[in-house]
Amino acid sequence: MFYKTISLVFLFGIFSAAAQKTDSIAAIDSAATHNLKFNYKQLIIPGVLIGYGVIGLNSDQLLSFNSQIKNEVTEDIDNKITIDDFSQYAPAASVYALNAFGVKGKNNMRDRSVIFVTSYVIMASTVLGLKSLVHEERPDGSSNNSFPSGHTATAFAGAEFLWQEYKDKSIWYGIAGYAVATGTGLFRIYNNRHWLTDVAAGAGIGIMSTKIAYWMNPYITKKLFGKSASEGNSTSMIAPFYNGQQYGLSFVKVF
Repeated sequence: MFYKTISLVFLFGIFSAAAQKTDSIAAIDSAATHNLKFNYKQLIIPGVLIGYGVIGLNSDQLLSFNSQIKNEVTEDIDNKITIDDFSQYAPAASVYALNAFGVKGKNNMRDRSVIFVTSYVIMASTVLGLKSLVHEERPDGSSNNSFPSGHTATAFAGAEFLWQEYKDKSIWYGIAGYAVATGTGLFRIYNNRHWLTDVAAGAGIGIMSTKIAYWMNPYITKKLFGKSASEGNSTSMIAPFYNGQQYGLSFVKVF
């Protein structure tokens, strides 16, 4: 039944969200940027998810499992639900929405925007690079760029972004972000656009991209703004985006 698929994808999301609690014992940079120091343990969960997806490209057992899920999904589908085209952006957008409503996150506007753009560049480059190399056919046969899921990667990158910025306020912000990201991955399968292995790899890439962005931020901030840069400085950035069909650039100006 399709409910088995729901349970498995939901398990991926909960597994990822629960694992983020290990960040609480990670060392915190005491500088003004408040960014996480490198901790190899944080790579375990995204590494497992990416590994599952990569192994699934050539594993007869996992390929068979993908096909079973596809057959279950196509039996139950009447109409596609395109909410995943929008939900992929919800976790990251929530960070800025919360700040706009006065709920301050870990970083100031400038630093959080640099982190967001860095994460998105890493994630988009990785996803697009793998799509061009792997050429996996989508479940619906529409194209050969199924692996990994870009929608899922975007959603989980945003969920990790939301978690890092607000975990000290309440863990429920992060849990909500990961729930939305999990739902995005689920709808990618439900809409017959991705295999389970695509979604797993996309989730891992998204989480890892944001973690790397936080680790890199002190260096990037220093190079971009220097030690004397203040939050009041105006900053302009260009961020790429990819929604599964269109490529483009978004302009971000921070005051």
